[in-house]
Amino acid sequence: MLIQTINPANGKIVQTFEQYNSNQVNEIIDLTHEAFLSWRNVEFSIKKSFMKNAAAILRDQKNEFGKTLTLEMGKPISQAIAEVEKCALVCDYYAENAENILGEEVIATDASESFVRFDPLGIVLAVMPWNFPFWQVFRFAAPVLMAGNVCLLKHASNVPMSALAIEEIFSQAGFPQNVFRTLLIGSSEVEEVINHPKVKAATLTGSEPAGKKVAESCGKVLKKTVLELGGSDPFIVLEDADIDTAVKTAITARLINNGQSCIAAKRFIVVKKVYDEFEKKFVELMNKVKIGDPMNPETELGPIAREDLLSELEDQVKRSVQSGAKILCGGKRIAREGFYFEATILANVLPGTPAYEEEIFGPVATLIKAVDEEDAIRIANDSQFGLGSALWTSNIEKAKQLAAKIESGSVFINGMVKSDPRLPFGGIKNSGYGREISHYGIKEFVNIKTVWIK
Repeated sequence: MLIQTINPANGKIVQTFEQYNSNQVNEIIDLTHEAFLSWRNVEFSIKKSFMKNAAAILRDQKNEFGKTLTLEMGKPISQAIAEVEKCALVCDYYAENAENILGEEVIATDASESFVRFDPLGIVLAVMPWNFPFWQVFRFAAPVLMAGNVCLLKHASNVPMSALAIEEIFSQAGFPQNVFRTLLIGSSEVEEVINHPKVKAATLTGSEPAGKKVAESCGKVLKKTVLELGGSDPFIVLEDADIDTAVKTAITARLINNGQSCIAAKRFIVVKKVYDEFEKKFVELMNKVKIGDPMNPETELGPIAREDLLSELEDQVKRSVQSGAKILCGGKRIAREGFYFEATILANVLPGTPAYEEEIFGPVATLIKAVDEEDAIRIANDSQFGLGSALWTSNIEKAKQLAAKIESGSVFINGMVKSDPRLPFGGIKNSGYGREISHYGIKEFVNIKTVWIK
């Protein structure tokens, strides 16, 4: 499998990298394990200083790193720079809070003293996707490192420059050699890494098939996993919603990262009383989206990350139309250099239609009319996925009650779904299990150890 950077804005190869062989991989694993034996005993104050250094490097070089992200996977440069800044935030969060979160928890029992402590496990393997090349890695690495673990990164094969840049950031920040290493390997080599006795756990952000494969491999050798998989997030608009604000947010929520986000709003479920108004304004704004070179700060929608993904997107739209969906705007590949697709809205999307059943990873919004509030919640839950969700209404008390009925890992009321270092992130159903970030995330990869003293 080729590991190379291809600029999706023009389809040209930027750089090709040699894949590591088994001997190289095993040597890195051994070195990383040796680093763990020392790192697990390092004081929080020292780990904090290194993590603060990483945050400073990210902020100081955000423009350069942003260009790397845009070059490799095509997101608009303004969003790429914002992603780097967000990585600095998660580094700061765990630098400031890890020691408190992982402090011994005293629990009164029949013992003279009993408490819970949180000990590191060792090497944690991260299998990460291309869509947020920095953020997905830093939201894993910051808590894992602060907990005293060490990291192996198997990044997506189309973002090797990002993968190596992250390794260098941790090195420059002062972290000991080999506590964070990148493995330039293909997907077929992941199971061999998981099977290595010195690798203790794995986390994956990516597709449902990839998640199942990693979970299966880890299950065979009884190793802990956290999976953050696909999503087909509902964006529910009730009749008392602020329609103008909802529509404006809907554009961003669907097109963020060129529509290639697991928590992007994908199914826009609108009650019939306000459906026509929402549809008209939604189409009007979608038609105004600025498509172009992602390095241009004014660009709002750039290319799809790879040509095979563009072909898959075209096929999903084509099959949906064949199943009865109606194209309200967009709907096809743009005839220009690179991997571009028009900003698209599909209506008349019924159960059984690909756009209803599948995750669509690209700038294609699915617009669905609901009879009423109850029907809207039913449609929202009529999905194999359960990652995020958004609910739009002026009645906050009602929204809180409805939040309990929505089958997802998060419900954002009158706002766009996003991840925040202070809040847990993850899904249910086919969107995966376990949680990342917040105090919940850092405890996923520790030994929660009971200590009982007579």
